[in-house]
Amino acid sequence: MWPSFREVAEGCIECGLCREDCPFLQKHGLPRWIAESCLSSREAQHARAFECSLCGLCTALCPVRLDPMKMFLHMRREAFVRGQGEDSRHRTLLNYERRGVSPHFCGHFFPPGCDTVFFPGCALPGTRPGRVFQLLEHLHKSQPSLGIVLDCCTKPSHDLGRTGHFEALFGHLKKQLWMRGVRTVLVACPSCHKVFKEHGREFHLATVYERLSDHRPPVLPLGKECVTVHDPCAVRFERHVQEAVRFLIRGLGLTLEEMTHHGEKTLCCGEGGAAGFVAPGFSRHWKSMRKEEAKGFRMITYCAGCVDALESTGPISHLLDLLFEPQASLAGKVKVSRTPMTYWNRFRLRQKLKKRMPDALWFTRASRTEGLNG
Repeated sequence: MWPSFREVAEGCIECGLCREDCPFLQKHGLPRWIAESCLSSREAQHARAFECSLCGLCTALCPVRLDPMKMFLHMRREAFVRGQGEDSRHRTLLNYERRGVSPHFCGHFFPPGCDTVFFPGCALPGTRPGRVFQLLEHLHKSQPSLGIVLDCCTKPSHDLGRTGHFEALFGHLKKQLWMRGVRTVLVACPSCHKVFKEHGREFHLATVYERLSDHRPPVLPLGKECVTVHDPCAVRFERHVQEAVRFLIRGLGLTLEEMTHHGEKTLCCGEGGAAGFVAPGFSRHWKSMRKEEAKGFRMITYCAGCVDALESTGPISHLLDLLFEPQASLAGKVKVSRTPMTYWNRFRLRQKLKKRMPDALWFTRASRTEGLNG
């Protein structure tokens, strides 16, 4: 249930904890002030919400357990209904989402007996298609019937308040998975995890990092090099995921130095909630804080988007790169693709999977066609 503006206006005790590190609240005021402004003139205030990163740090810090982040998302939804949510600066992101659900890049592969699928998201197959294939091969050793779904969870539309569009597309995806017998979804992307947890509750949800905790790739210890972890804000409240990630890092023999803001109190990478498109200064603020807290240590994260956003702040690696190419990762020599090559990678990965899984039932989202591959 969405927190009402009155709930935040009456419940906020104005302690200021949420405002200490957040540039959005430093500019626009405490949640209580914003809620009161919306109660008096809602239409005039809603455009502000698109500057919020929706990272949830305010929610994590609130001593009276209010959830201002959801209020800001609700403001975006109302702005969209009022015709205030369309912004040409979001066009690049929405085009990215549109391509993510197109028949050129989507592919749903269900081997015989499949009730679990690996859902890698959009960024990972584009930037690291070989890693996705390598991970699938590894997971097949313990679960040969594991399927894979190349698709988009449409979180951009969700975060921009385009509720009807999001519910239609994600609802269709859920229906297709359920009809094929899928009951468990393994995600690699923290944003996909958040979407499935909040809107796909009919499925059992886990991350590949939790699964890898039980079935790690065979890697020799790397020594005592010190690294730090950037927890993506989409999973700030998922302690079991954070613990699995740290278990995998320590299993490589690496020393882990935690940043001041980690786990539940982690910081946004600067790209959360598409705020960087309309408030680039806020994005730079988050990145600057991350650079300062990392103290020069290599950051390990488990979000391809966070890697891309934070690479300018210092050495950073995706956890999957570290697990499958540890030496190259620590040396900063892992090859990662950039746009427009990412789209070609996604297309080629789909074609490669068709050859790798000849007995799998497969189809694309948009055409809704299906048949035996081959």
